[in-house]
Amino acid sequence: MPLTTSSRFRPVRRALPLFLVCFSILLLAAGCGSNGEATASRAKGKPGGKPGGGPRGRSSQPPVPVAVAPAVRGPIASYFHATATLEAQKQAQVLARVSGLVEKLRCEEGDEVQAGQVLLTIQNAEYRLKVQQAAARTANLKAKFDRLQAMLKEQLVTQEEFEAARSDLKSAEADEGLARMNLSYTEVRAPFAGRITERLVDVGQNVSVGTPLLVLADFHPLLARVHVPSREFNKLRRDQDVTLTLDSDHEVIQGRIKLISPVIDPATGTIKLTIEIPEYPAGTRPGDFAEVRIVTELRPKALLVPRAAVVTDQGETVVYLVTDNPDSEAGPHAPRVAERRVVTVGFTDDDHAEILQGLQEGEEVVVRGQRSLKHGTPVKVLPAEPAAAGS
Repeated sequence: MPLTTSSRFRPVRRALPLFLVCFSILLLAAGCGSNGEATASRAKGKPGGKPGGGPRGRSSQPPVPVAVAPAVRGPIASYFHATATLEAQKQAQVLARVSGLVEKLRCEEGDEVQAGQVLLTIQNAEYRLKVQQAAARTANLKAKFDRLQAMLKEQLVTQEEFEAARSDLKSAEADEGLARMNLSYTEVRAPFAGRITERLVDVGQNVSVGTPLLVLADFHPLLARVHVPSREFNKLRRDQDVTLTLDSDHEVIQGRIKLISPVIDPATGTIKLTIEIPEYPAGTRPGDFAEVRIVTELRPKALLVPRAAVVTDQGETVVYLVTDNPDSEAGPHAPRVAERRVVTVGFTDDDHAEILQGLQEGEEVVVRGQRSLKHGTPVKVLPAEPAAAGS
């Protein structure tokens, strides 16, 4: 019986789904193969052959140039800082000891004077006359005393008359001595060597006993007084060296602890120190301010790194070291990398920081370029700078 149209195409319809399934499987296999080749290609492009090292990987970052310095043993200290005003060792107002007119000034503000040098004179004509008057009375009583002494040997006067003459002579001699002393006070002299810091009178001015005439100060040495907390008492000693930095020109000068108060101020809980400054620049004067730095504890063999090497990162105190690339497949020419190391810091000064934990002696820390580093960042160590001539 002849085939109909529908029976002729039925086998073809049954084979078509099977063909589509086979074709889909072939496409899927081809896609997987291309993905594997791409993955292999990317793996070959990364140093070490590990996946994930495409163009944006860390190994593609250019090395960061850094400078390094080793951790070494050395001395470091803790300091007490304070501000003080420089003072003269001695300062005094020179007062008038007799009354009269200022006749002549022998010095001016700023002059250096020696002990006993005449600073000014007060008119002394009246005092000279008083000396002459007292001297004449003394001479008369001396003559009378001598006559009575001779007569006493001949028993021509009584012992009472002789003793009265002796007493009168001594009184006259005392009066004469007082008159001469007042005359000497008309020449006002320096009580000690120093510099005139203030003149308080003028020529022709009438002064009385106790009138301030001049202010004299001894600048050698200068003194500074500071108050330190009582907890530092046992760490300080007399003759201990002290460093001072002048506020006026930032000159650094040296002093020493001259006196330590034996008592604690109950109001502030501090102890007063008197610091002596024997040598200082010519322009330094009382009244200058200075920053005082006193060593309270010295550690002679601390582990030190340059202070610039210590940074704060994410709330931690860290340093960066330069180490070999830990990737064993990177090859011998792979750049070295930064290692982030958390450390514990002790004392610090202007140049160094003491490392208590986290670092070993001789390990090299990054001292320049560390702000740009993360753990594992490729680095290039710069050559050490040559030492300056004469250093």
